[in-house]
Amino acid sequence: MKFKCWLSVAAAVVVMLASGASQAQNYPVKPIRIVVPFAPGGTTDLLARAVGAELSKAWNQSVVIDNRPGAGGNVGSDIVARSAPDGYTLLMGTVGTHGINQALYGQLPFDPIKDFAPVTLVAAVPNVLVLNTAFADKNRITDIKSFIAYARANPGKLNMASSGNGTSIHLAGELFKSLTRTYMLHIPYRGSSPAITDLIAGQADLMFDNLPSSLPFIKAGKLRALGLTSDKPSPALPGIAPIAQTGGELAHFEASSWFGILAPAGTPKDIVNKLQQEIAKALSSPAVKEKMVSQGADPVGNTPEQFAAHIKSESLKWAKVVKDAGAKVD
Repeated sequence: MKFKCWLSVAAAVVVMLASGASQAQNYPVKPIRIVVPFAPGGTTDLLARAVGAELSKAWNQSVVIDNRPGAGGNVGSDIVARSAPDGYTLLMGTVGTHGINQALYGQLPFDPIKDFAPVTLVAAVPNVLVLNTAFADKNRITDIKSFIAYARANPGKLNMASSGNGTSIHLAGELFKSLTRTYMLHIPYRGSSPAITDLIAGQADLMFDNLPSSLPFIKAGKLRALGLTSDKPSPALPGIAPIAQTGGELAHFEASSWFGILAPAGTPKDIVNKLQQEIAKALSSPAVKEKMVSQGADPVGNTPEQFAAHIKSESLKWAKVVKDAGAKVD
């Protein structure tokens, strides 16, 4: 009897493994949805559409980009965390949703570690401090030092836009304020694109935006770039140095962004691996790589295990930054 029972269990395991392998082999058999937890037009959206286009070409299957902005990326992230773990609903996560928000918000509707299966880190992106050009010209702000001087002389009069509470764009500004002992009013938007629109229109004065979404407006002269939040310059924006090179209290300033694809926890490992391999292949292609670099993004495409380790490391890093900056969102 025990032997028969063991055979039944073994047979069930074989069937399960075969079923999982078959599922991954046939995947995808229907459209894939990539949830972007921010409004259209920002860097998260741009990268998701680039990845989606490559997956669609490779698998001859539709990839739908679903923008679900709100609560610093938490609304869209929660949708994916609660979705079926079958590989057909994915998230373009960010340093905000999976590195910052757990420390910044009092309570999240999801666990950024336990409720997701990391697929791959798509790109690392510096943020850039940009000002409304007319505002910068009027107040003779030409560099980081003159900007700090103006902010200190006008506490509370500067409106600092962001793509939402808890995003790296928001927290980069909070860190800058803390280190320079300046006060600027934070105005959160439901994504980078509407924030940039108001910044260009003069409804806001400055923003620590992701470089890819601000770059076209910098080149067009509609925004004035003062410095990068990364520890090294960007080939996409020659002549603009890292803010840390200002020295003094900003000598160790670093608050860059990253973006990666995640699936709901429990998604079959074979499907996760298949997604990672195809995305990494796309990111390493000369055409995609050149396009991303020209837009200010550094393509990555690492393994699920490497991405998982990156998320854990970033969570620890940003928890300290949030605590030191005193930032909190209820």
